[in-house]
Amino acid sequence: MSEHSIVEAKNQLSALIERAHEGEAVIITRHGQPVAEIKPLKPLRGRPMTKADVEELLSKAIKLTPGTSAVEELIRMRDEDDERLLRR
Repeated sequence: MSEHSIVEAKNQLSALIERAHEGEAVIITRHGQPVAEIKPLKPLRGRPMTKADVEELLSKAIKLTPGTSAVEELIRMRDEDDERLLRR
């Protein structure tokens, strides 16, 4: 972990980001006091989303009836669920 003043960080931002990308946390200081940290992000889990994934999600999305609000649609879905559960 390294510490850099705001002025240093401003002048070396690309290099500090590269260091974070390589796994090093970088502390930014103002008047000697830590105020920010540049650190590596954890890698995303899983695989990147594909066009097929997006199409599948869209096919499962709720399609609102024209003139119906999202709230009204959720209430309708809740009521249908309640009726289904009562029939058991």
